[in-house]
Amino acid sequence: MGLSMSVFLGRLGVRHLLVERHARTSHHPRGRGNNLRTMELFRVAGMEDDIRRAASVLRDNHGILQAHTLAGSEQEWLFRQIDPGGKTAGFSPASWCLCSQNDLEPVLLRHAEKLGGEVRFGTELVSFEQDDDGVTAELLDRSTGRSSTVHADYLVAADGPRSPIREQLGITQSGRGDLFHNISVTFRAEQLAHVVGDRRFIACYLTHPQGAGALLPVDNREHWVFHVPWHPDRGETIEDFTDERCAAHIRAAAGVPELPVEITGRAPWHAAERVADRYHDGRVFLTGDSAHEMPPTGAFGSNTGIQDAHNLAWKLSAVLSGWAGPGLLNTYGIERQPVAVETASRAALRSAEHSHPGFDAPPVGGGGGGRSSVLPVALGYRYTSGAMVGADAKAPIVPEHFAATGEPGTRAPHLWLNQGEVDQDTARISTIDLFERRPVLLSGKDSAWRVAAASAASETGVPINCHRFGDQDGVDWQNSYGIGPDGAVLVRPDGFVAWRSTDGVLDRQSELQGVLREVLSLS
Repeated sequence: MGLSMSVFLGRLGVRHLLVERHARTSHHPRGRGNNLRTMELFRVAGMEDDIRRAASVLRDNHGILQAHTLAGSEQEWLFRQIDPGGKTAGFSPASWCLCSQNDLEPVLLRHAEKLGGEVRFGTELVSFEQDDDGVTAELLDRSTGRSSTVHADYLVAADGPRSPIREQLGITQSGRGDLFHNISVTFRAEQLAHVVGDRRFIACYLTHPQGAGALLPVDNREHWVFHVPWHPDRGETIEDFTDERCAAHIRAAAGVPELPVEITGRAPWHAAERVADRYHDGRVFLTGDSAHEMPPTGAFGSNTGIQDAHNLAWKLSAVLSGWAGPGLLNTYGIERQPVAVETASRAALRSAEHSHPGFDAPPVGGGGGGRSSVLPVALGYRYTSGAMVGADAKAPIVPEHFAATGEPGTRAPHLWLNQGEVDQDTARISTIDLFERRPVLLSGKDSAWRVAAASAASETGVPINCHRFGDQDGVDWQNSYGIGPDGAVLVRPDGFVAWRSTDGVLDRQSELQGVLREVLSLS
């Protein structure tokens, strides 16, 4: 999450320092599923094409297969396509992308540094103190043993599920706790590609008693990952998973007793359902795994973390730039914590429905049906309170079914724009591409809202971009955003609707001024 935060802050011109205790980016393939919303954020940040190039080796991998052994005939697809029929193209300019963390992070790093972010690897945050003026942190260079001190306006903790920063702040967590444990084993096996054949899956769940687990391709040829169930509650230790044991386990899963297997690494991981009870303390904010843990099925955890960072980045930028009050930062946890609670529950439901290896107990309430589907979680989550006006406080955080409505607190709907001023060679422009650095007022071709926005901006000091829809897309935009011809919609820099006027108002300037002050915590 740290590198994503660095990119988002860099895009907004916020000077920052990222410290990472490890010597380099991740080398272990994990956290591979990037959903529609995350890819929209990467698209707006100018990284989508680079990420897809980095992910090209797994471009044709789709679905989750379940089999007794890979070589056996007993198999079924739990789902074959994540987007059957390409229906999501009507909802988003982006599409789902399978890009492992070890391939994604170098792309994020290049963009972060290009944007001016200072990144220090091999550097550990040892301690920190905060006061009314900022946060002072002691840093340790792990290669030299030298300490240094830095002072910043704010501290963002992206330090993992065992977050020392969260612990120091005394922030508690709620949830069902640990659900199951796996050892992630990386290995080489060239002949395994012949066993897999043309089955291009995201993961294959194997159910053989001596080979239970999940197989994930790294390059579809010789490099693979196998998640072996681990039971520390039965006295198993990481040391018990020797090369010989792991290789035998993989051979049993493959159904090929003589399969040549070379173990290249192993790493333990824990599937849990926990969410921090608070997302910030003073000038310190939690994001990513330090704020929430959830099972890996659906890749909800990493996507939720990236979207945390995006929500917080624009708010930090707005406050530091002076066009929002400090109270705006309080809305970060108000908005993101309920989303994490509901998403973690959905992830657990999905793990149970898919019988994820190692997960023996079904979630409370059993069953799942539509509640475990991906699209409502990826694009349909909403904020029922926070930095917006007119949100439905009683609406579900994640709906049963996805529908783009344009309501305050929801992601602004995607529409392709018919812009005559865009060059022929320019990539197609979506409404999603309009939202990043400042609030955007959307309206019809009538110039009255643009005049009102200019006056409101002058009075409040809030920079506002305006986009007017012409005759070609007038009907579509009104239907998508739920307004009439004289209505308008204010969209936040993160692409969520802050306010809408369905049919217009008499005093547009005063209305906009009041909305801006409320949304941005201006006095």
